[in-house]
Amino acid sequence: MNVPFNKPYMTGKELWYISQAHASGHLAGDGQFTKKCSFWLEQRIGCQKALLTHSCTAALEMAAMLADLQPGDEVIMPSYTFVSTANAFVLRGATPVFVDIRPDTLNIDETKIEDAITSRTKVIVPVHYAGVSCEMDAIMDIARRHGLIVIEDAAQGIMSTYKGRPLGSIGHMAALSFHETKNIISGEGGALLINDPRFVERAEMIREKGTNRSQFFRGQVDKYTWVDIGSSYLPGEIVAAFLWAQMEEADIINKRRLDIWNTYHQWFANLERIEKVRRPVVPRESVHNAHMYYLLLPSLAHRTIFIERLKTKGIHTVFHYIPLHTSPQGKIIGRAADDMSNTNNVAEQLVRLPLWLGLEDQLADVIAEVVSAAQ
Repeated sequence: MNVPFNKPYMTGKELWYISQAHASGHLAGDGQFTKKCSFWLEQRIGCQKALLTHSCTAALEMAAMLADLQPGDEVIMPSYTFVSTANAFVLRGATPVFVDIRPDTLNIDETKIEDAITSRTKVIVPVHYAGVSCEMDAIMDIARRHGLIVIEDAAQGIMSTYKGRPLGSIGHMAALSFHETKNIISGEGGALLINDPRFVERAEMIREKGTNRSQFFRGQVDKYTWVDIGSSYLPGEIVAAFLWAQMEEADIINKRRLDIWNTYHQWFANLERIEKVRRPVVPRESVHNAHMYYLLLPSLAHRTIFIERLKTKGIHTVFHYIPLHTSPQGKIIGRAADDMSNTNNVAEQLVRLPLWLGLEDQLADVIAEVVSAAQ
């Protein structure tokens, strides 16, 4: 048996749409497929503006520019996240301030954010781990009272909601990922979502290398020129064409992933009851997208043995982040706002199981081996 951790899914239309993009004579950014994808995001998520980017990292970098961060400014975020969450803001000279996560959802602990705020704080970055929403009402309330910008890291959150609102539609801005490990993919890819209209015009300029090119093509100016800082954040049409095929089947993809997630969840209930593992927690106000299925093992030693046992059976599992506050660079440029006890524990206990479309045929065997390895 060989069960990879991830296997990219294709709907069957991706290559046809790529050929159509080529036939149109336009393979650079902002062609017909980019427009289709952007409109789909604006309609499904309800954001003011959706701008496709070549990665979620790029979208976060754009958001950091739009927040007008200066050296010495501080950005509050969890430590249990991918390095891009911090890097995007560090590149603007800001200091990441790490706040511990909740023990249930593994999202930033909203009750600890306010104590981390100083006179230098400018931004809060909630990360929706595993597609399960952060407590956004509390976070937005804190931001309003302190005059802060909220940038949702919704890399894992497409098709998830919080109290009926799509993730990415709540903060001032948000970033999505379409990396091959995500639910809807384009290999590499992302999007910047803007909910605050004051950022829309400048976002277009930053995305187009700091020029007002978008205004030129809309006939708003008679020529375009360099007007702001920026870079080349557009994806090409090949990427957008692939992504459009995925968006057309987003609901089908979401349902199939949820079926796998729910099967895992039901089978491992008994392991949780006898305290061999802890399963994911999804609060009542959250509807998740089955981005991942993870288990928390009792200790690092248990997890190491668990991963090795499954590997010998051909089942590839992975642990997740090394907390940023413990990383070499994180120690130099960031600071932890509290003892980070939950973050430290989860980093040693969490293991992710395979979850991809097509796994259904091997799911029973995977579950049997997981149950055996966890005993």
